[in-house]
Amino acid sequence: MVGEAQPDNAAADDNDGGVGGEGGHNEKSLGANASRRKRNRATLAPFAMEGSRPMDLPALSLTAVPGRRLATLELAREIERRGFAGMWVPSPFSGLGLCHALAHVTERAVFATSIAPIYFQQAEEFAQAAAFIHEVSGGRFRFGIGVSHQPTHERMGITPGKPLGDIRAFVDEIRNVPRTGGLPPVVLAAMRPRMIALAGEIADGIVFANAARSHIPASLEALPADKRDDAGFEIACMTPTCVSDDLEAAKAVNRKTLTRYAQLPYYRNYWKDAGYREEMEAVERAMPEGDAAVAACLSDRWLADVTLFGPPARIREGVEELRAAGVRTPVLVPSSAAGGQMKAFEEVMAVFA
Repeated sequence: MVGEAQPDNAAADDNDGGVGGEGGHNEKSLGANASRRKRNRATLAPFAMEGSRPMDLPALSLTAVPGRRLATLELAREIERRGFAGMWVPSPFSGLGLCHALAHVTERAVFATSIAPIYFQQAEEFAQAAAFIHEVSGGRFRFGIGVSHQPTHERMGITPGKPLGDIRAFVDEIRNVPRTGGLPPVVLAAMRPRMIALAGEIADGIVFANAARSHIPASLEALPADKRDDAGFEIACMTPTCVSDDLEAAKAVNRKTLTRYAQLPYYRNYWKDAGYREEMEAVERAMPEGDAAVAACLSDRWLADVTLFGPPARIREGVEELRAAGVRTPVLVPSSAAGGQMKAFEEVMAVFA
């Protein structure tokens, strides 16, 4: 789901500059890692189908819901056939499992985890799984990773450390696992400046989730200039999207989707920085009253900046706004005001037919 990518603890993010030196690096490993990143970036060219429209289509977020897994693989083939810029796979319902399948049922499409929470497996197992998918897909896989959120940690019985230190150590560890055969490009879930800067140092890209389009240029200032200018450095953004001529119905769908995320401290602090302090402080006061009270605090102005909703022309306009803000791969996360998952994909694909 959108937002599984980000750390929950805003205080940890505010203090994460203090852990920049940890992770067990030495000059030899840093040099080897830089060489691997250079090789990986060579495979990050945009994806387009032969005979498709010009490379103006976004990517789509894809989840294999139990009971619809085979149908999801058929959908993946159709997404590829239509020339979308790939598929980004959230963690629920075995995101890595779906990526294994995508390596076999698609031929040209780029696909990525978005994200794989780093605490869910040992780093060595993650490295071998990512390397396997990378190899059998012919280099089409991107390994998106993040630290997730406190509710997930509590459900899994996990006690995380500092987000920056944990991510740095994890990336160092997976890149030093022997006999993987080569890793895919590593993309970090990032919203706030220190994690974005870390991605510019150690990774091959970043993926935002639920980012305010108006604030993305300011966020990207945390990247080194050479990474902002490097077309091989991935900058993706997962954006909730509802296609409908009924604006109020579409807004209601996206507002419901984002209500859960508004209750996570990390997101609230990000949105405060993005210019929505009044809304987020209202959310904090409303949280004891439940989801409906929280949803009532989420303004139309905020919703229009963080999500896409409305008729096809408005969706296409929003995708171009993401690109103008500096996003190289807009990733639409479809929902529908008139049906379920498959209806949502039908509506989104029709926007770009």
